[in-house]
Amino acid sequence: MTPRPASTVPPGLPGLARFSHVRGDWHYLDNGAELSAHGIRPVGTVLAVHGNPTWSYLWRDLLEAATDRAIEAAAAVGEYPDGVQGAWRVVAVDQLEMGLSARTGRRRTLADRVADLSALTAELDLAGPVVTLGHDWGGVVSLGWAVDHPDRLAGVVLLNTAVHQPDEAAVPAPLRLALARGVHRWGTRTTRAFLETTLGLARPRLAHDVADAYRLPYRAADDRAGIEQFVADIPASPEHVSRPELDRIADGVRRLDVPALLLWGARDPVFSDRYLDDLVHRLPQASVHRFEDAGHLIAEDVDYAPVVLRWLGSELGTEAPGTGAVRSDDPRADVRPEVEGPLGPVNASARGSSDRTAPDASFRPMWAGLDERAADPASRTEPAVLDLTTTGAGRRVSWQALDRQVRRIAAGLHEIGVRRGDRVSLLVRPGPTLTALVYACLRIGAVVVVADAGLGVRGLTRAQRGAWPQYLVGETTALAAARTMGWPGVRIAVDPLDPVRRRVLGVEHELIDVARTGEGADLPPEPGPDDDAAVLFTSGSTGPAKGVLYTHRRLSALRDALATHFAVGPETGLVTGFAPFALLGPALGTRSVTPDMDVSAPRTLTARAVADAVKAADARMVFLSPAAILHVVDTADRLTAVDREALGRVQTFLSTGAPISAELLEAARSLMPAAEAHTPYGMTECLLVTDITLDGIREVSGAPDAGVCVGRPVGAGRVLVSALDDDGAATGTPSDAPGVLGEVLVSAPHLKERYDRRWLTDVAAERDTPAGHWHRTGDVGHLDATGRLWIEGRLVHVLTTPAGPLAPVGPEQAVERADGVRRAAVVGVGPTGVQQAVAVVEPVPGAGSARPGRAPERLDAAVRAVSSVPLAAVLLAPEMPTDVRHNSKIDRARLADWAAGILAGGRVTLP
Repeated sequence: MTPRPASTVPPGLPGLARFSHVRGDWHYLDNGAELSAHGIRPVGTVLAVHGNPTWSYLWRDLLEAATDRAIEAAAAVGEYPDGVQGAWRVVAVDQLEMGLSARTGRRRTLADRVADLSALTAELDLAGPVVTLGHDWGGVVSLGWAVDHPDRLAGVVLLNTAVHQPDEAAVPAPLRLALARGVHRWGTRTTRAFLETTLGLARPRLAHDVADAYRLPYRAADDRAGIEQFVADIPASPEHVSRPELDRIADGVRRLDVPALLLWGARDPVFSDRYLDDLVHRLPQASVHRFEDAGHLIAEDVDYAPVVLRWLGSELGTEAPGTGAVRSDDPRADVRPEVEGPLGPVNASARGSSDRTAPDASFRPMWAGLDERAADPASRTEPAVLDLTTTGAGRRVSWQALDRQVRRIAAGLHEIGVRRGDRVSLLVRPGPTLTALVYACLRIGAVVVVADAGLGVRGLTRAQRGAWPQYLVGETTALAAARTMGWPGVRIAVDPLDPVRRRVLGVEHELIDVARTGEGADLPPEPGPDDDAAVLFTSGSTGPAKGVLYTHRRLSALRDALATHFAVGPETGLVTGFAPFALLGPALGTRSVTPDMDVSAPRTLTARAVADAVKAADARMVFLSPAAILHVVDTADRLTAVDREALGRVQTFLSTGAPISAELLEAARSLMPAAEAHTPYGMTECLLVTDITLDGIREVSGAPDAGVCVGRPVGAGRVLVSALDDDGAATGTPSDAPGVLGEVLVSAPHLKERYDRRWLTDVAAERDTPAGHWHRTGDVGHLDATGRLWIEGRLVHVLTTPAGPLAPVGPEQAVERADGVRRAAVVGVGPTGVQQAVAVVEPVPGAGSARPGRAPERLDAAVRAVSSVPLAAVLLAPEMPTDVRHNSKIDRARLADWAAGILAGGRVTLP
């Protein structure tokens, strides 16, 4: 190979020429001179390192964005607009033998590359603070620099990379192929196969000019020698020459006490979520965001530069006025942002470490109620959990037996290696076994991962890979899906298996053996109130299901809010036809019963099944979802006199999970005449926000307000509204002013801690909120003069009409008053700002034609006669598309697309 010197960026690569520099053998992109030309002194440096087979071109968007924002901020000195990030110098290097850096002919190991980078930064006099940024194997090299320069390190940012390769795990398949004898040199150097394969991983496909830019430094075989060397330097075995350096860096990363950001493309065939999970454990303070549809070339797949700059601003304090870009001739130029060790203490409010808070004597853990009932001689034999489902018919577990099983499983899980902070996915139907597993995991500090079977195999796969549990406990069908779909985690079977099935399913433990192992064993210390406790997945009704993370403190606050607001006591007894609340009985210290139903399909619940459950548990409280209530009411004619007598003893009835009409609540209340009927409002992120009784609904029945009244905040909860602008965006200052249509914001002690590995979603959910812990719900509504909240739909479903933003629920309620209409959805068709309202109606069974498409003339006229808004069309859908969990939330986005297709002359199909 003929050595060649480093070169600068040739003409024709837009925007890069002003950043291109050569120092010795190195080519690098650097915006420092550009900032200096504008009199700007940066607050720090981002040191960006590419992987194989890319080059510094990978970081072009960050250079452009960081430079432009700094210049804009400097132009506004003394008038810093909110949210403008401070100035950051970005130095993006081409590793030696790569990009436009020199081809020296020398083979470089990982240790050499880390040393080379240190030598360059010394020559460039990067004094700090420095934030390292790396992708692919550039991530490892950048972390090597970080480990070796803790005195200058300000933070760490990583895009899909791996810092540790487990001995027992195979190297990713694409890398194994590239390393294979007979393929290695041919694929990496002789041809451009490795380069082209990598470029082909972009989602969507790279533009032609962008792909050519990546090819630019690697046109000839000798130019690609570095690609060959990089692949050869992958530490695929413990004996590899670079393995000691990889291990040194991996161990050193655990000691990096600086802010970190991990941005991850979930569809990466090279670096899977296994490597993300490893990094999360090594950098527990990291902010993490998984991009579900991005792949290995995440910097090309998503607009990452604003994300990095936003994180630098929020985590390193450069968004605040006076701490951003300053001109060198400004009086403030002598004042640099103060940096403690080197950036101050890490914000540990969401990091899952109980060491960050002093012991809280007032904290009462979730299992305290179970402990107390099991220790009470008078209640030891009384039932704690009853299961009347088809699979668990007649199962009755006492407080003493449940407590014993929880302790056995908890100790057994600890014996087989489950530790505090480990994630345990529970793919088990609600009932005594799931209840025991949940409390066992909570007791030892394991993080419970719960994803609803109603998400389907695809949704469950996204959830499992997103949460990346270390252990997976499942029934046989779930284990089969785990094996087929490659879900992570050491597998524990709930059902006894023969040796063949156990081997085929990859099962390492059976739950019965785990429990036996824990018999008589000591339990580990209890987790702290601010340790992570559970990841609960949303229903996926408004996009891919998201993991919502709760700490022990926040779960316990939910228990306390329920207990106080609904006066739940030991003798209450719960019928839980709504799965999320089925597990709260032991925490509340009262018995619970799951009625005979398919818990993944609430509308399978019948009135007889509810009555049987009430009788079995002598229950005084019933939890149901609106879809379940609909079927319960429809099957009420099958109730016997004994059934009706039992239902007559119910004192409290709750409809939870989605809005419900007063008429349907009244119909359900007629089956339980002595019960006070409630319809609380909440979401996975905050399971109990407000509450209203049927009497309260009657009280507001004549009010002029649109939407569904969901009552006043529960306990210490608070609700504010951010007004909508003409484009339907919630841009108003959050307030409690009455009559303002806007996005609903909530705050409560039992509000989720954060989204799981979705930092950007957290940022969006907390943007422009008051001081404290708040959440933007994505719901729209208003507060009335007495402080009651009215829900009028979802923010994404707001119609932007010429008359202004229009929330759908009020118009839907008006349409549902028409004869022959069971349910309705009002959706917008047309461009933003000039959308027209279209009513989609589901007819009452037997009310005539149920063919999809334009509504029959009589139904069309009836709907228009009662509509509160002008309608461009009335369409008929035989059945509304709804969410998978509640079977209640209408998919208005899907209906809007369907309606637009029909009105444009497309083929009429079912929605």
